[in-house]
Amino acid sequence: MPRLIDPPAGPALDLAEVAARLDESGVDLADEASIAHCAALLAGLQRNRDFLADRVIAALKASYADQLEINRYSAQVFLLHRGARGFYLRANLWPAATDAVTAASGAAAFSYGVPHDHNFSFLTAGYFGPGYVSDYYDYDPEAVDGRLGEPLNLSFAGRSQLAEGKLMLYRAHRDIHSQLPPERLSISLNIMDEGDHVPWRDQYIVDLEAGTIAKRPTLTSGEMLLRCAVHLTENGKDIAEQFAKAHPVPRVRANAIAAMAAVAVDPGAVLERGMADADARVRDDCARWLALSQSC
Repeated sequence: MPRLIDPPAGPALDLAEVAARLDESGVDLADEASIAHCAALLAGLQRNRDFLADRVIAALKASYADQLEINRYSAQVFLLHRGARGFYLRANLWPAATDAVTAASGAAAFSYGVPHDHNFSFLTAGYFGPGYVSDYYDYDPEAVDGRLGEPLNLSFAGRSQLAEGKLMLYRAHRDIHSQLPPERLSISLNIMDEGDHVPWRDQYIVDLEAGTIAKRPTLTSGEMLLRCAVHLTENGKDIAEQFAKAHPVPRVRANAIAAMAAVAVDPGAVLERGMADADARVRDDCARWLALSQSC
C-alpha cells in the first residue's frame, strides 16, 4: 500500500516558491531526505487554497497556450511546473461517475476500474473534494519477470480515500491500485519522479481476478519509429538487428525482433531466434507472437 505520510506542519506556500525550492534540491523519491523535503513542500502547497484557482484562471485567459505546449499528458492533467532535474509538479482532476465528462469519455479514460502499478514513484496530496477511492494491492517486483499472464502473488492491502490534506507516497513497482471515482469532482497535487530511467521501465495493467499481468502499456517513441524504419530503409533493418542483439532494455529488444519479423521472408525464424534471448520476457513475447502467426 502507498506509504501514508503525516503532513509536516508549516505555512501555506505559493507555487513559485515550491517550484524554486524543488529546482534547487531536485527530487529523488527513493531517498528519505528528499521524500521529507518534497513532502513538506507539497503539504505547504496543499495548504494554499488560492494558488490553483489563480493558475487555472490565468491559463484560461491565455487560451491555455502553455498547457498545450508543455502538457504531455491527458486533459485530466494540469501541469504546474516541469523541472530541469527530472521531476514535474501537476494537478490531477478526478471527475465523479455522474459528471458529464466521465459519461462522455468512459471511466477507463480516468483510470477508474483499471488496476495498475506505476513505473515511477510520486508523492500525492488531496487538494480539493472528497478524493478518489482506491483498493490497494502489494506485490514483490523482484519476483516478477514481466511476462503477460504472469502471476503477481497479490496481497490485498486495504481501501483508502485521498481526502483533502492526505499525503501519500506511491512507490514504483510496489503499489497496485484499482481506483473508484470520487463522490464529486476532486483534485490531487503530485510531485512526479521523471528520471531518464522511467521510460525504460514497464508499467503493468493487472487482471485482479486472475492475479496476473494483463497488459504492459509503456512504449517509447523510438520503439514505434523502429517499427516504421524497417519498412522504409535497409538502414532501419540494420538498426533493428543491432537493437535486437544488444539493447540493454528487454522490451526494446523484443520490439526490435518484432520489427524485424514484420519485414522478414521467414518471420517465424526471426521469432524463434528471439526465443533464445537471455530475458524471460523477451522469450515469452517471441513465443506468443510465433504462436499467433502460426494460428493465422
